[in-house]
Amino acid sequence: MEEEIKNFVKVWILAISSLCYCYYVSAKIPRGLLRLLSILPVVYLFILLPFSLSSTTLCSTTAFSLLWLGNFKLLLFSFDQGPLSPPPSKLFHFISIACLPIKVKEDPPSKSPQALATRIRVPMPILYGVKIVVLVLIYHLYNYKKILPENVLLTIYCAHLYLQIELVLALCATPARAFLGFELEPQFNEPYLTTSLQDFWGRRWNLMVTRILHPAVYDPIRRISAGIVGPRWAALPAVVAAFTVSGLMHEAIYYYTGRVHPTWEVTWFFVLQGFCLAIEVAVKKTVRERWHLSPVVSGPATIVFVAVTSFWLFFPQIVRNGIDEKVIREGTVLIDFVKGILTKLRFGILDS
Repeated sequence: MEEEIKNFVKVWILAISSLCYCYYVSAKIPRGLLRLLSILPVVYLFILLPFSLSSTTLCSTTAFSLLWLGNFKLLLFSFDQGPLSPPPSKLFHFISIACLPIKVKEDPPSKSPQALATRIRVPMPILYGVKIVVLVLIYHLYNYKKILPENVLLTIYCAHLYLQIELVLALCATPARAFLGFELEPQFNEPYLTTSLQDFWGRRWNLMVTRILHPAVYDPIRRISAGIVGPRWAALPAVVAAFTVSGLMHEAIYYYTGRVHPTWEVTWFFVLQGFCLAIEVAVKKTVRERWHLSPVVSGPATIVFVAVTSFWLFFPQIVRNGIDEKVIREGTVLIDFVKGILTKLRFGILDS
């Protein structure tokens, strides 16, 4: 593990050095092809860097931050678009926005009535504390993994995936919030309170992905589609395209963590979500206010649909390649490490 930490530090030193080059050199080049050419070597480096890591957690987090978010932000920056345009006045702000899973709140922040109505009014420290406790309990349940029914285990995996991703992303965003003074938009918005697929994927689940796919994929495809199918239906192919790209990025992260040939199941999972979401949007546009499904029904139905399709297409690659076992081992080691520190602190306080 010590060697892995050293590799992790080296990877991020290279990544930060590359972003310094983008800030001091590429940003001075006029937008367009020339700036893109100056950034492409960094994009290529960001593709290679996760291969230096073998830990599932460190590798997947680095791949998500550099391969996906970092590269998409830099490609948008080539044409003066995205969160890096205009470039922040401070280097550390540029680096943080480029490679961390964060989005700085706009001034003034925009809040829809629906978002205000469905937001849980619980202090964030308490909410995160509860989620940490639940995640620790999930790791405890894995002691009984061999006797758990398969569908029960996959349901636990769904909860584990949500909690671990949210907590890891929140931890990644902490430096930007604590040391740089950024006021950040939420990365998740309690997805278990969803009312529809559109609500789940667009307003609640891993919003950093939604916010980078919009300018990078959704908006360009929608503009192109408007000239073909008309503005009323232009969103539908844009939705499917955005989910397809998301699926390919997840497939790449699976490859980094498992180092086995892709079977494309996870890509088809997101393509399926995209088509179903497009159908939902089309139905809403057609019926409008004439018919409305109660959130009491649509919310649980959405959760069940996402969970069942994930059992079918999202998790098989993880289980088949032993990634779930690696995540459980790494998480258990971390929990034991934290317990050891807390025990030493407790006895230290008692001895004093």
